[in-house]
Amino acid sequence: MAKSSDDISVLAGTGGVVLGEARTNHEGRKAVLLIRGDEDTSEFVALVETMGITIVETLHQPGIEDPRGYFGKGRLQDVADELSSRVQGHPWQNVDLVLMHTNASPRQLVGVSSAVEIEVWDRVRLLLSLFTSHASSLEARLQVRIARMLSDRTVLRELANQQTTGERAGYGGGGITALQATIANINRELVQLRKRQKKHAVAQSERRKQRSRSGAVTVGLAGYTNAGKSSLFLALSGKDVLVRDKLFSTLETTIGRMEDSPRVLLADTIGFIDHLPSSTLDAFRATLAEALECDLLLILSDVSDAPEELERKLFTSRNEIFSRFYGEEIEDDFPWNSNETSNVQKVLTVLTKKDQATEMQLDEAIATVAALGLPEPLIISSHTGEGMKLLKDAILLKLYGPQTNLLLLPVPPEGGRAVEGLVADVYEAGLVSKRIERDDGGVEMRVWMNEQSLSRLLAHSKNRIEVK
Repeated sequence: MAKSSDDISVLAGTGGVVLGEARTNHEGRKAVLLIRGDEDTSEFVALVETMGITIVETLHQPGIEDPRGYFGKGRLQDVADELSSRVQGHPWQNVDLVLMHTNASPRQLVGVSSAVEIEVWDRVRLLLSLFTSHASSLEARLQVRIARMLSDRTVLRELANQQTTGERAGYGGGGITALQATIANINRELVQLRKRQKKHAVAQSERRKQRSRSGAVTVGLAGYTNAGKSSLFLALSGKDVLVRDKLFSTLETTIGRMEDSPRVLLADTIGFIDHLPSSTLDAFRATLAEALECDLLLILSDVSDAPEELERKLFTSRNEIFSRFYGEEIEDDFPWNSNETSNVQKVLTVLTKKDQATEMQLDEAIATVAALGLPEPLIISSHTGEGMKLLKDAILLKLYGPQTNLLLLPVPPEGGRAVEGLVADVYEAGLVSKRIERDDGGVEMRVWMNEQSLSRLLAHSKNRIEVK
Protein backbone atom coordinates (compact mmCIF):
# COMPACT_ATOMS: atom_id res chain seq x y z
CA MET A 1 0.00 0.00 0.00
CA ALA A 2 1.30 3.39 -0.89
CA LYS A 3 2.17 5.74 1.91
CA SER A 4 0.71 9.10 1.06
CA SER A 5 1.15 11.52 3.92
CA ASP A 6 2.20 11.93 7.53
CA ASP A 7 -1.48 12.29 8.47
CA ILE A 8 -2.18 8.78 7.28
CA SER A 9 0.80 7.43 9.19
CA VAL A 10 -0.43 8.89 12.47
CA LEU A 11 -3.88 7.38 12.05
CA ALA A 12 -2.60 4.16 10.56
CA GLY A 13 -0.52 3.62 13.67
CA THR A 14 -3.74 2.36 15.21
CA GLY A 15 -3.96 -0.47 12.74
CA GLY A 16 -0.99 -0.42 10.39
CA VAL A 17 -3.20 -0.27 7.32
CA VAL A 18 -0.81 1.83 5.30
CA LEU A 19 2.34 -0.14 5.95
CA GLY A 20 0.55 -3.49 5.89
CA GLU A 21 1.85 -4.30 9.37
CA ALA A 22 1.20 -3.44 12.97
CA ARG A 23 3.40 -2.96 15.99
CA THR A 24 3.00 -5.90 18.38
CA ASN A 25 5.20 -4.87 21.32
CA HIS A 26 4.14 -1.74 23.22
CA GLU A 27 6.10 -2.47 26.40
CA GLY A 28 7.54 0.70 27.94
CA ARG A 29 5.47 3.22 26.01
CA LYS A 30 4.20 6.36 27.78
CA ALA A 31 0.68 7.71 27.33
CA VAL A 32 -1.72 10.45 28.42
CA LEU A 33 -5.31 9.42 29.17
CA LEU A 34 -8.27 11.67 28.33
CA ILE A 35 -11.53 11.16 30.25
CA ARG A 36 -14.90 12.91 30.06
CA GLY A 37 -17.16 12.94 33.12
CA ASP A 38 -16.82 10.54 36.06
CA GLU A 39 -16.65 7.20 34.23
CA ASP A 40 -15.01 4.17 35.84
CA THR A 41 -11.66 3.65 34.10
CA SER A 42 -10.43 0.60 36.04
CA GLU A 43 -10.98 -1.89 33.21
CA PHE A 44 -9.48 0.45 30.62
CA VAL A 45 -6.40 1.03 32.80
CA ALA A 46 -6.07 -2.75 33.32
CA LEU A 47 -6.05 -3.23 29.55
CA VAL A 48 -3.34 -0.59 29.21
CA GLU A 49 -1.23 -2.19 31.95
CA THR A 50 -1.61 -5.59 30.28
CA MET A 51 0.24 -4.16 27.30
CA GLY A 52 3.06 -2.69 29.42
CA ILE A 53 2.07 0.92 28.71
CA THR A 54 2.45 3.52 31.48
CA ILE A 55 -0.13 6.30 31.85
CA VAL A 56 1.91 9.30 33.00
CA GLU A 57 -1.10 11.59 33.51
CA THR A 58 -4.89 11.39 33.41
CA LEU A 59 -6.79 14.47 32.23
CA HIS A 60 -10.47 14.94 33.09
CA GLN A 61 -13.01 17.27 31.56
CA PRO A 62 -16.58 17.36 32.90
CA GLY A 63 -19.62 17.30 30.67
CA ILE A 64 -20.58 15.33 27.60
CA GLU A 65 -18.20 14.41 24.78
CA ASP A 66 -17.46 16.95 22.09
CA PRO A 67 -18.59 15.39 18.77
CA ARG A 68 -15.53 16.77 16.98
CA GLY A 69 -12.64 16.30 19.37
CA TYR A 70 -13.90 14.40 22.46
CA PHE A 71 -12.46 17.18 24.66
CA GLY A 72 -13.62 20.73 24.06
CA LYS A 73 -11.66 22.71 21.48
CA GLY A 74 -9.84 24.84 24.03
CA ARG A 75 -8.89 21.96 26.33
CA LEU A 76 -7.75 19.84 23.41
CA GLN A 77 -5.56 22.72 22.24
CA ASP A 78 -4.01 22.86 25.72
CA VAL A 79 -3.08 19.18 25.41
CA ALA A 80 -1.61 19.79 21.96
CA ASP A 81 0.41 22.80 23.18
CA GLU A 82 1.76 20.80 26.14
CA LEU A 83 2.89 18.02 23.81
CA SER A 84 4.51 20.37 21.31
CA SER A 85 6.41 22.36 23.97
CA ARG A 86 8.01 19.42 25.82
CA VAL A 87 11.60 19.87 26.96
CA GLN A 88 14.13 17.68 28.78
CA GLY A 89 12.72 16.61 32.14
CA HIS A 90 9.08 17.35 31.25
CA PRO A 91 6.67 14.70 32.72
CA TRP A 92 5.37 14.11 29.20
CA GLN A 93 8.84 13.94 27.65
CA ASN A 94 8.53 10.39 26.31
CA VAL A 95 4.78 10.37 25.71
CA ASP A 96 4.05 9.03 22.21
CA LEU A 97 0.42 7.98 22.67
CA VAL A 98 -2.87 9.66 23.59
CA LEU A 99 -5.62 7.41 24.97
CA MET A 100 -9.33 8.29 24.92
CA HIS A 101 -11.66 6.53 27.34
CA THR A 102 -14.45 6.01 24.82
CA ASN A 103 -15.43 4.22 21.65
CA ALA A 104 -14.63 7.27 19.57
CA SER A 105 -16.30 8.17 16.31
CA PRO A 106 -14.10 8.49 13.20
CA ARG A 107 -14.63 12.24 13.38
CA GLN A 108 -13.33 12.39 16.95
CA LEU A 109 -10.28 10.25 16.13
CA VAL A 110 -9.35 12.43 13.19
CA GLY A 111 -9.93 15.59 15.24
CA VAL A 112 -7.78 14.52 18.18
CA SER A 113 -5.08 13.07 15.92
CA SER A 114 -4.89 16.28 13.90
CA ALA A 115 -4.56 18.34 17.08
CA VAL A 116 -1.99 16.33 19.06
CA GLU A 117 -0.01 14.95 16.08
CA ILE A 118 0.96 11.72 17.85
CA GLU A 119 -0.67 8.30 17.83
CA VAL A 120 -4.23 8.21 19.21
CA TRP A 121 -6.16 5.20 20.54
CA ASP A 122 -9.72 5.02 21.69
CA ARG A 123 -11.07 1.99 23.54
CA VAL A 124 -11.59 -0.06 20.37
CA ARG A 125 -8.09 0.62 19.07
CA LEU A 126 -6.63 -0.25 22.45
CA LEU A 127 -8.39 -3.62 22.29
CA LEU A 128 -7.27 -4.21 18.70
CA SER A 129 -3.66 -3.46 19.62
CA LEU A 130 -3.97 -5.86 22.54
CA PHE A 131 -5.42 -8.51 20.22
CA THR A 132 -2.50 -8.01 17.85
CA SER A 133 0.02 -8.45 20.67
CA HIS A 134 -1.62 -11.71 21.80
CA ALA A 135 -2.43 -13.22 18.40
CA SER A 136 -0.11 -16.22 18.11
CA SER A 137 -1.84 -18.58 15.67
CA LEU A 138 -2.60 -18.05 11.99
CA GLU A 139 -6.31 -18.15 12.84
CA ALA A 140 -6.01 -15.40 15.46
CA ARG A 141 -3.78 -13.18 13.31
CA LEU A 142 -6.22 -13.43 10.41
CA GLN A 143 -9.17 -12.44 12.57
CA VAL A 144 -7.31 -9.55 14.21
CA ARG A 145 -6.12 -8.28 10.84
CA ILE A 146 -9.69 -8.16 9.53
CA ALA A 147 -10.95 -6.40 12.66
CA ARG A 148 -8.17 -3.79 12.54
CA MET A 149 -8.68 -3.03 8.86
CA LEU A 150 -12.44 -2.68 9.27
CA SER A 151 -11.91 -0.27 12.12
CA ASP A 152 -9.23 1.79 10.39
CA ARG A 153 -11.17 1.98 7.15
CA THR A 154 -13.87 4.06 8.85
CA VAL A 155 -11.23 6.51 10.10
CA LEU A 156 -9.52 6.79 6.72
CA ARG A 157 -12.88 7.41 5.06
CA GLU A 158 -13.51 10.27 7.48
CA LEU A 159 -10.06 11.71 6.77
CA ALA A 160 -10.64 11.38 3.02
CA ASN A 161 -13.99 13.17 3.32
CA GLN A 162 -12.39 16.05 5.20
CA GLN A 163 -9.44 16.37 2.82
CA THR A 164 -11.58 16.28 -0.33
CA THR A 165 -14.24 18.73 0.82
CA GLY A 166 -14.62 21.41 -1.84
CA GLU A 167 -12.89 21.47 -5.23
CA ARG A 168 -9.32 20.23 -5.02
CA ALA A 169 -6.86 18.81 -7.50
CA GLY A 170 -7.06 15.06 -7.73
CA TYR A 171 -4.36 12.43 -7.46
CA GLY A 172 -3.99 9.81 -10.16
CA GLY A 173 -6.42 8.95 -12.91
CA GLY A 174 -9.99 10.20 -12.59
CA GLY A 175 -9.13 12.56 -9.76
CA ILE A 176 -8.61 9.77 -7.16
CA THR A 177 -6.80 10.92 -4.01
CA ALA A 178 -4.02 9.05 -2.22
CA LEU A 179 -6.35 8.26 0.68
CA GLN A 180 -9.01 6.93 -1.65
CA ALA A 181 -6.40 4.70 -3.28
CA THR A 182 -5.40 3.42 0.15
CA ILE A 183 -9.04 2.67 1.02
CA ALA A 184 -9.45 0.80 -2.28
CA ASN A 185 -6.39 -1.30 -1.41
CA ILE A 186 -7.88 -2.04 2.00
CA ASN A 187 -11.15 -3.16 0.41
CA ARG A 188 -9.32 -5.53 -1.93
CA GLU A 189 -7.28 -7.03 0.90
CA LEU A 190 -10.42 -7.45 3.04
CA VAL A 191 -12.06 -9.46 0.25
CA GLN A 192 -9.10 -11.85 0.19
CA LEU A 193 -8.90 -12.11 3.99
CA ARG A 194 -12.62 -12.88 4.26
CA LYS A 195 -12.29 -15.65 1.66
CA ARG A 196 -9.54 -17.22 3.74
CA GLN A 197 -11.61 -16.81 6.89
CA LYS A 198 -14.63 -18.44 5.23
CA LYS A 199 -12.52 -21.46 4.22
CA HIS A 200 -11.28 -21.72 7.80
CA ALA A 201 -14.84 -21.55 9.16
CA VAL A 202 -15.99 -24.28 6.75
CA ALA A 203 -13.09 -26.49 7.84
CA GLN A 204 -13.94 -25.90 11.50
CA SER A 205 -17.59 -26.75 10.87
CA GLU A 206 -16.64 -30.00 9.13
CA ARG A 207 -14.40 -30.98 12.05
CA ARG A 208 -17.29 -30.39 14.46
CA LYS A 209 -19.55 -32.62 12.34
CA GLN A 210 -16.94 -35.37 12.28
CA ARG A 211 -16.56 -35.22 16.07
CA SER A 212 -20.34 -35.41 16.46
CA ARG A 213 -20.59 -38.41 14.12
CA SER A 214 -17.92 -40.18 16.16
CA GLY A 215 -20.08 -39.84 19.27
CA ALA A 216 -18.04 -37.10 20.94
CA VAL A 217 -19.83 -34.29 22.76
CA THR A 218 -18.50 -30.75 23.22
CA VAL A 219 -18.49 -28.50 26.29
CA GLY A 220 -17.91 -24.83 25.43
CA LEU A 221 -16.36 -22.34 27.87
CA ALA A 222 -17.61 -18.78 27.47
CA GLY A 223 -17.50 -15.66 29.59
CA TYR A 224 -15.99 -12.26 30.17
CA THR A 225 -12.29 -11.88 29.55
CA ASN A 226 -10.08 -13.02 32.44
CA ALA A 227 -12.98 -14.98 33.99
CA GLY A 228 -10.77 -18.05 34.46
CA LYS A 229 -11.72 -20.00 31.32
CA SER A 230 -8.20 -21.16 30.50
CA SER A 231 -7.52 -22.13 34.12
CA LEU A 232 -10.72 -24.19 34.20
CA PHE A 233 -9.83 -25.77 30.85
CA LEU A 234 -6.48 -26.82 32.29
CA ALA A 235 -8.10 -28.19 35.47
CA LEU A 236 -10.70 -30.20 33.54
CA SER A 237 -8.45 -31.51 30.79
CA GLY A 238 -4.94 -31.55 32.16
CA LYS A 239 -3.92 -30.03 28.81
CA ASP A 240 -1.31 -27.28 28.91
CA VAL A 241 -2.81 -24.00 27.70
CA LEU A 242 -1.85 -20.37 28.22
CA VAL A 243 -2.98 -19.34 31.71
CA ARG A 244 -2.24 -15.74 32.66
CA ASP A 245 -3.87 -13.24 34.97
CA LYS A 246 -4.19 -10.89 32.01
CA LEU A 247 -7.02 -9.68 29.83
CA PHE A 248 -7.39 -11.43 26.45
CA SER A 249 -4.55 -13.91 26.92
CA THR A 250 -6.60 -16.35 24.76
CA LEU A 251 -7.66 -15.35 21.24
CA GLU A 252 -7.85 -18.65 19.38
CA THR A 253 -9.81 -21.80 20.14
CA THR A 254 -8.18 -24.61 22.10
CA ILE A 255 -9.79 -28.07 21.96
CA GLY A 256 -9.02 -30.77 24.51
CA ARG A 257 -10.59 -33.82 26.13
CA MET A 258 -11.95 -33.81 29.64
CA GLU A 259 -9.67 -35.83 31.89
CA ASP A 260 -10.82 -39.45 32.28
CA SER A 261 -13.67 -38.66 29.84
CA PRO A 262 -12.33 -39.35 26.34
CA ARG A 263 -15.69 -38.74 24.67
CA VAL A 264 -16.15 -35.26 26.20
CA LEU A 265 -14.35 -32.41 24.39
CA LEU A 266 -13.68 -28.96 25.87
CA ALA A 267 -13.47 -25.76 23.81
CA ASP A 268 -11.78 -22.67 25.29
CA THR A 269 -11.94 -19.45 23.29
CA ILE A 270 -11.76 -15.63 23.37
CA GLY A 271 -13.51 -13.77 26.18
CA PHE A 272 -16.17 -11.08 25.89
CA ILE A 273 -15.91 -7.43 26.87
CA ASP A 274 -18.36 -4.53 27.21
CA HIS A 275 -19.29 -2.32 24.25
CA LEU A 276 -17.18 -4.14 21.68
CA PRO A 277 -18.48 -3.05 18.24
CA SER A 278 -20.31 -5.68 16.20
CA SER A 279 -17.83 -5.48 13.33
CA THR A 280 -14.95 -6.27 15.70
CA LEU A 281 -16.64 -9.23 17.38
CA ASP A 282 -17.87 -10.55 14.02
CA ALA A 283 -14.25 -10.97 12.94
CA PHE A 284 -13.97 -13.58 15.71
CA ARG A 285 -17.23 -15.32 14.86
CA ALA A 286 -15.58 -18.47 13.54
CA THR A 287 -13.51 -18.78 16.72
CA LEU A 288 -16.54 -18.22 18.94
CA ALA A 289 -18.55 -20.79 16.97
CA GLU A 290 -16.13 -23.51 18.06
CA ALA A 291 -17.12 -22.97 21.70
CA LEU A 292 -20.72 -21.78 21.34
CA GLU A 293 -21.98 -24.42 18.91
CA CYS A 294 -21.74 -27.10 21.57
CA ASP A 295 -23.74 -29.69 23.49
CA LEU A 296 -23.23 -27.91 26.81
CA LEU A 297 -22.24 -24.29 27.42
CA LEU A 298 -20.49 -23.15 30.59
CA ILE A 299 -20.94 -19.41 31.27
CA LEU A 300 -18.06 -18.36 33.51
CA SER A 301 -17.52 -15.33 35.70
CA ASP A 302 -15.13 -14.34 38.48
CA VAL A 303 -16.91 -14.64 41.85
CA SER A 304 -14.28 -12.44 43.54
CA ASP A 305 -15.44 -9.41 41.52
CA ALA A 306 -17.49 -6.72 43.23
CA PRO A 307 -21.27 -7.37 42.89
CA GLU A 308 -21.78 -4.59 40.34
CA GLU A 309 -18.80 -5.83 38.32
CA LEU A 310 -20.06 -9.42 38.41
CA GLU A 311 -23.50 -8.32 37.25
CA ARG A 312 -22.04 -6.23 34.41
CA LYS A 313 -19.80 -9.02 33.18
CA LEU A 314 -22.48 -11.73 33.37
CA PHE A 315 -24.96 -9.43 31.63
CA THR A 316 -22.44 -8.76 28.85
CA SER A 317 -21.66 -12.47 28.42
CA ARG A 318 -25.34 -13.40 28.34
CA ASN A 319 -26.13 -10.73 25.76
CA GLU A 320 -23.17 -11.53 23.53
CA ILE A 321 -23.99 -15.23 23.52
CA PHE A 322 -27.74 -15.16 22.99
CA SER A 323 -28.62 -11.78 21.47
CA ARG A 324 -25.66 -11.27 19.15
CA PHE A 325 -24.32 -14.72 18.31
CA TYR A 326 -27.55 -16.72 18.20
CA GLY A 327 -29.91 -13.85 17.37
CA GLU A 328 -32.28 -15.00 20.10
CA GLU A 329 -34.39 -12.81 22.37
CA ILE A 330 -33.58 -13.34 26.05
CA GLU A 331 -36.67 -14.34 27.99
CA ASP A 332 -37.19 -15.70 31.49
CA ASP A 333 -37.53 -19.27 30.18
CA PHE A 334 -34.78 -19.12 27.53
CA PRO A 335 -33.00 -21.44 27.03
CA TRP A 336 -32.34 -23.36 30.21
CA ASN A 337 -35.95 -23.71 31.42
CA SER A 338 -37.59 -24.06 28.03
CA ASN A 339 -38.82 -27.33 26.49
CA GLU A 340 -38.71 -25.83 23.01
CA THR A 341 -35.87 -26.50 20.58
CA SER A 342 -33.06 -23.98 20.84
CA ASN A 343 -29.55 -23.49 19.53
CA VAL A 344 -28.27 -24.00 23.04
CA GLN A 345 -30.01 -26.86 24.82
CA LYS A 346 -27.95 -27.01 27.99
CA VAL A 347 -26.29 -24.29 30.04
CA LEU A 348 -24.40 -24.20 33.34
CA THR A 349 -23.33 -21.09 35.21
CA VAL A 350 -19.88 -21.45 36.77
CA LEU A 351 -18.41 -18.92 39.20
CA THR A 352 -14.63 -19.24 39.36
CA LYS A 353 -11.85 -18.16 41.76
CA LYS A 354 -13.73 -19.18 44.90
CA ASP A 355 -10.45 -19.18 46.82
CA GLN A 356 -10.22 -15.41 46.32
CA ALA A 357 -13.78 -14.57 47.48
CA THR A 358 -15.35 -13.92 50.88
CA GLU A 359 -18.54 -15.57 52.14
CA MET A 360 -20.40 -12.30 51.59
CA GLN A 361 -19.19 -12.18 47.97
CA LEU A 362 -20.37 -15.75 47.43
CA ASP A 363 -23.86 -14.96 48.77
CA GLU A 364 -24.12 -11.78 46.70
CA ALA A 365 -22.91 -13.61 43.59
CA ILE A 366 -25.60 -16.29 43.92
CA ALA A 367 -28.25 -13.56 44.24
CA THR A 368 -26.84 -11.73 41.19
CA VAL A 369 -26.96 -14.88 39.04
CA ALA A 370 -30.58 -15.48 40.07
CA ALA A 371 -31.53 -11.87 39.30
CA LEU A 372 -30.17 -12.25 35.75
CA GLY A 373 -32.26 -15.39 35.19
CA LEU A 374 -29.22 -17.63 34.74
CA PRO A 375 -29.12 -21.21 36.06
CA GLU A 376 -28.11 -21.70 39.70
CA PRO A 377 -24.32 -21.43 39.75
CA LEU A 378 -21.65 -23.95 40.61
CA ILE A 379 -18.86 -22.21 42.53
CA ILE A 380 -15.37 -23.59 42.03
CA SER A 381 -11.68 -22.89 42.35
CA SER A 382 -9.50 -24.19 39.54
CA HIS A 383 -6.45 -23.42 41.70
CA THR A 384 -7.40 -25.40 44.82
CA GLY A 385 -9.71 -27.92 43.14
CA GLU A 386 -12.65 -27.03 45.37
CA GLY A 387 -15.97 -27.79 43.65
CA MET A 388 -14.32 -29.49 40.66
CA LYS A 389 -15.77 -32.94 41.37
CA LEU A 390 -19.28 -31.47 41.58
CA LEU A 391 -18.71 -29.57 38.33
CA LYS A 392 -17.52 -32.68 36.47
CA ASP A 393 -20.54 -34.65 37.70
CA ALA A 394 -22.87 -31.80 36.71
CA ILE A 395 -21.32 -31.68 33.22
CA LEU A 396 -21.81 -35.42 32.71
CA LEU A 397 -25.34 -35.29 34.12
CA LYS A 398 -26.27 -32.50 31.70
CA LEU A 399 -24.74 -34.34 28.75
CA TYR A 400 -25.92 -37.88 29.47
CA GLY A 401 -28.60 -37.76 32.14
CA PRO A 402 -28.39 -40.04 35.23
CA GLN A 403 -25.89 -42.88 35.17
CA THR A 404 -27.11 -46.28 33.97
CA ASN A 405 -26.37 -49.62 35.65
CA LEU A 406 -25.77 -52.41 33.14
CA LEU A 407 -25.41 -56.15 33.58
CA LEU A 408 -23.42 -57.96 30.89
CA LEU A 409 -24.42 -61.62 30.91
CA PRO A 410 -21.81 -64.41 30.55
CA VAL A 411 -21.53 -66.49 27.39
CA PRO A 412 -24.57 -68.81 27.20
CA PRO A 413 -24.19 -72.62 26.78
CA GLU A 414 -25.01 -72.40 23.09
CA GLY A 415 -22.10 -70.00 22.59
CA GLY A 416 -21.80 -66.36 21.51
CA ARG A 417 -19.57 -63.34 21.81
CA ALA A 418 -17.10 -63.16 24.65
CA VAL A 419 -18.04 -60.84 27.50
CA GLU A 420 -14.99 -58.71 26.77
CA GLY A 421 -16.51 -57.92 23.36
CA LEU A 422 -19.63 -56.61 25.07
CA VAL A 423 -17.47 -54.62 27.50
CA ALA A 424 -15.70 -53.02 24.51
CA ASP A 425 -19.10 -52.07 23.05
CA VAL A 426 -20.06 -50.34 26.31
CA TYR A 427 -16.81 -48.38 26.41
CA GLU A 428 -17.39 -47.37 22.79
CA ALA A 429 -20.95 -46.18 23.46
CA GLY A 430 -20.54 -44.33 26.74
CA LEU A 431 -18.37 -43.22 29.63
CA VAL A 432 -17.72 -45.96 32.18
CA SER A 433 -17.43 -44.90 35.83
CA LYS A 434 -17.44 -48.34 37.47
CA ARG A 435 -16.80 -51.95 36.46
CA ILE A 436 -17.25 -55.10 38.62
CA GLU A 437 -16.34 -58.64 37.53
CA ARG A 438 -18.90 -61.24 38.71
CA ASP A 439 -18.14 -64.79 39.80
CA ASP A 440 -20.44 -66.22 37.11
CA GLY A 441 -18.39 -64.58 34.35
CA GLY A 442 -20.70 -61.62 33.87
CA VAL A 443 -19.78 -57.94 34.36
CA GLU A 444 -21.61 -55.10 36.10
CA MET A 445 -20.93 -51.62 34.73
CA ARG A 446 -22.04 -48.13 35.68
CA VAL A 447 -21.96 -45.72 32.74
CA TRP A 448 -22.85 -42.25 31.52
CA MET A 449 -24.72 -42.80 28.25
CA ASN A 450 -27.42 -40.96 26.34
CA GLU A 451 -30.70 -42.65 25.42
CA GLN A 452 -29.89 -43.08 21.73
CA SER A 453 -26.56 -44.79 22.42
CA LEU A 454 -28.16 -47.01 25.05
CA SER A 455 -30.92 -48.09 22.67
CA ARG A 456 -28.41 -49.00 19.96
CA LEU A 457 -26.24 -50.89 22.46
CA LEU A 458 -29.15 -52.97 23.74
CA ALA A 459 -30.44 -53.69 20.23
CA HIS A 460 -27.07 -55.11 19.11
CA SER A 461 -26.37 -57.11 22.26
CA LYS A 462 -28.81 -59.95 21.44
CA ASN A 463 -30.26 -59.72 24.94
CA ARG A 464 -26.81 -60.13 26.54
CA ILE A 465 -26.93 -56.64 28.12
CA GLU A 466 -29.59 -55.72 30.65
CA VAL A 467 -30.42 -52.46 32.39
CA LYS A 468 -30.53 -53.03 36.15
